[in-house]
Amino acid sequence: MSTAKTCSAIAPTPVQLRASALLAGIENMLAALCAVLLGALLLIVLIAVILRYGFNTGLTGTEELAIWFYIALIAFGAPLAINAALAMRLDLLTARLTPAGQRITTIIADIFTLMSGLVLGFGSARIATLLGGISPALGLPEWIRFGFMGLGGVFILIVCALQRISENKIPDLLIAFLIAATLYSAVSHIHLDTDLHPSMILGIITFIGLLAAAPLPHAFLTGAYCAIAFGSTLPEPAVVSTTVSGLSKFLLLAIPFFLLAGNLLTAAGLAQKIIQFAASLVGHHRGGLAQTTLLTSVLFSGTSGSSVANAAFGAATFQPELVKHGYPPVQAGAIIAASSVLDNVIPPSIAFLILATATNLSVGALLVGGFFAGAIMAICLAVAIHLTVHNQIARPRAGGREKLQSAFSALPAFGLGIIVVAGIRMGIVTTTEAAALAAFYTLITAITGKVRLAALYDIFKQSGKEASAIGLLIGTAGPFAFLLAVDDISGTVSGLITGFTANPVMILIIINLVLLIAGLVLDIGAAILLFGPIFMPIAVAAGIDPIMFGIILVVNLMLGGLTPPAGMLIFVVSGITRLPATALFRAVIPYFIALLFSLVILCAWALFA
Repeated sequence: MSTAKTCSAIAPTPVQLRASALLAGIENMLAALCAVLLGALLLIVLIAVILRYGFNTGLTGTEELAIWFYIALIAFGAPLAINAALAMRLDLLTARLTPAGQRITTIIADIFTLMSGLVLGFGSARIATLLGGISPALGLPEWIRFGFMGLGGVFILIVCALQRISENKIPDLLIAFLIAATLYSAVSHIHLDTDLHPSMILGIITFIGLLAAAPLPHAFLTGAYCAIAFGSTLPEPAVVSTTVSGLSKFLLLAIPFFLLAGNLLTAAGLAQKIIQFAASLVGHHRGGLAQTTLLTSVLFSGTSGSSVANAAFGAATFQPELVKHGYPPVQAGAIIAASSVLDNVIPPSIAFLILATATNLSVGALLVGGFFAGAIMAICLAVAIHLTVHNQIARPRAGGREKLQSAFSALPAFGLGIIVVAGIRMGIVTTTEAAALAAFYTLITAITGKVRLAALYDIFKQSGKEASAIGLLIGTAGPFAFLLAVDDISGTVSGLITGFTANPVMILIIINLVLLIAGLVLDIGAAILLFGPIFMPIAVAAGIDPIMFGIILVVNLMLGGLTPPAGMLIFVVSGITRLPATALFRAVIPYFIALLFSLVILCAWALFA
């Protein structure tokens, strides 16, 4: 995934300086809004939990108010992701082009970004004029939640323009805006006949955007709008409405809370306690420090739910220590990246939350299954580490007292996992409530751990921005999912597969091959939203348990984080350690094979257990 283009090497002009200053001011304002909205969301849900369980009462409209605030968080955070890693850009093609070619693809990418801003801005305005009614729970006009997204679209346009002006690329900006405005105006006035379904057109346009390194959510949104010219049943207001409706689910609020909990956990120093406990258990084995890295990932997975967060934490924490103890740098980085896969499998898992949203599967059942799958993956990785690591220094075997002390020190971190999994599985709290309690729990530990107010503010800003990027992806995939359902793509794919074979083993092999290929280029969130609704009915029809298939789907797609060209976990480790991504891709092969073997075990379990 690529980041913002480097600024011009020449001295900046006064116009560039003013644009840079204005851009920084707007981004600071939006980041502050994200922090405030995330704090307000946490407060709203916590108050609802306290009233419900402490006083057996509640406030009318708290759930809907939280959803509206969540939509606002996504809208105001969306412009911040345009020029950051959170944009989910794929630089498979652009990184290999000449400067002239890169300039062209940047203009194309900007066209997609500007189109998405126009669609969100004008589409939301049209909804505001068409939509009547008052929210019965809040007593507020219904158009307000769409107004948030409209403002987000306006800020996307402003941020994109200021970024290019600050880079002294005004001609390129004008070209991109002229093309985007022309396309935007023309789409609703033309009709093009084709034998392809509108959903296929959307997919093709999105793929073009990906090749040009456009942000993935912007590619989705532009594709959905352009599909109108090819007979799509979603006019512009419906595209925006479907996007917002896809976000209007209380379950999705768990995502920002889990991200916040993971970031607070690290800031509070509890992650170091987990490391000490893991080292006391496995540090004395051959490759003990590598095994400690793996076990820490297993334990850290029970708190963060984000593989990217784990990869960043591991690269910063373990890489220097592994190298210091004789591990080749690329092997150390590969072990860290491979171990990070576990975070989106072992609960709490953001990937499972997205899957539950896309397929209506039970979150609690998926989380329990995630423990089983994570254990198998961890064992396979432990064996691979044992076979590939030789002659590295191991620490002395820890005594019983040391193990007990380290376990006691790590108890606060383990309490987080208990709150989440036990609370959800036992039906004590909902998934979102459990995530809010987890975030509050880690906030208290951070405050008592003397984390400064400025650091807490930065954590809320960062967590809000990360949640916004994920939420925007979920929302903009909504129109694609709708058109896939209208065009009965699931039925078509099912017919093709079952026409080829009715054998459940072959069906599962074919699905896994498709998912492995998709994982090469797609972000896991997008891949879940696209393929979950398509393949789930096929798997169920073949007699495969839906929960088990959901676990297989997530495990399969997580392997894409380790594979070129878009392996996010490899690039995160590469960015922090400054190791070449190509070297890391080679070094991770033994651990990728181990995880692939764990996928085979899970598939065999689903078919024959």
